[in-house]
Amino acid sequence: MPTRSEKFFLGRQPILDRNQEIIGYELLFRSADIDHAVFESHSHASSSVISLALASFGIDEVLGGKFGFINIHLELLFSELLELLPTGQTVLELLEIIRLNEEVIERCRELKEKGFLLALDDHEYDESNTDIYFIVDIIKIDILLSGMERLPEVVRLLRKFPVKLLAEKVETIEQFQICYDLGFDMFQGYFFARPVVLNRHKIDVSGLALLKLLQQLTMGASIEMIEMTFKENPGLSYNLLKLVNSVALGMREKIKTLRHAILLLGLNHLRRWTQLSLFAGHDSRSMNHPLLEMAAVRGRLMEIMVRQISGRTASDEKAEAAFMVGILSLLDVLFETPMEEIISTLNLTDEVSSALLKREGKLGKMLLLTEKLEVTDFDAVTNLLDECGVSLDQLLQAQLEAFNWRSSIIHQED
Repeated sequence: MPTRSEKFFLGRQPILDRNQEIIGYELLFRSADIDHAVFESHSHASSSVISLALASFGIDEVLGGKFGFINIHLELLFSELLELLPTGQTVLELLEIIRLNEEVIERCRELKEKGFLLALDDHEYDESNTDIYFIVDIIKIDILLSGMERLPEVVRLLRKFPVKLLAEKVETIEQFQICYDLGFDMFQGYFFARPVVLNRHKIDVSGLALLKLLQQLTMGASIEMIEMTFKENPGLSYNLLKLVNSVALGMREKIKTLRHAILLLGLNHLRRWTQLSLFAGHDSRSMNHPLLEMAAVRGRLMEIMVRQISGRTASDEKAEAAFMVGILSLLDVLFETPMEEIISTLNLTDEVSSALLKREGKLGKMLLLTEKLEVTDFDAVTNLLDECGVSLDQLLQAQLEAFNWRSSIIHQED
């Protein structure tokens, strides 16, 4: 078994359904003590690294109640370590290097009976694999490897079997639309986080109201001005009252006015809520909006890292600036508007603006680190850790705290 001193990277890639809501994450582990070149892929982590990872965090914290897709190589497939995983929540991905022989098929039947979901990773159709097509739940198709022109035929052949199809490496909205039209059930890739600024959409009324409120909170506007913004936007006022009721647990006093609600909540909490509401209120996907998930984790992760570096001396102002950079870093994608235009509506400090526009300064480097972590570019993360003054242990701790905090928001909203 591995020692607790062994260090590893943890990556988490979202998996979306046809409504573009997050239904699960692929969890990727890599030992920090072994050079990346040793691996054919960072997803081929050793059993010892995976068992250490499972021992080091509660998988529920990382998954937030969603499915966890974990890469399984031959050694791990036959290992008792799999018993550590929650059966109803875990999807075991058989790597493409595993030969699908009788022994493997029989082991898959056993795991299926135990309650595990099974997937074939980076799979290419082969009629000799008919037996396992009736056992596995999901087949993952690497759309770049298969080629977009071959996808219709691949889908036609696999649709004969009772499996769900997952398109991976979906990097553009165009690719997503093609796969969606072909009938894929799930999608993995960062198509939803790519800036599309050609249309130059106008920000809608609710978005403008939230941006105005955020600007007021950033500039230290008076309670009267903040109250007026709520009065001008009934929908915003309704959400404020809902929020106060959800966080004011055990509070016996009834809310008399909007100003009373603002004072009960507090300006710090109100600012945090405003930042998250930019995403949660933007469309019907609400709290399962993948951009909200990504932005919230970015913000919280950066805030925690600032506090780790500065220790107890970290001011609320520094930590809030870090959170703001993370949470605002995807607004250009959300509103399909250039970041320069969005920033022009807010009175942000030079440090925050520079981080958002150019990835410069301490906060800019931290933002870049979180972005590289999202796409599991662990080599880039290693270099940026040194630049940010954060250790690998601190990063892992910050990730787990950020994931757990994000999950708590979902449960609060529910």
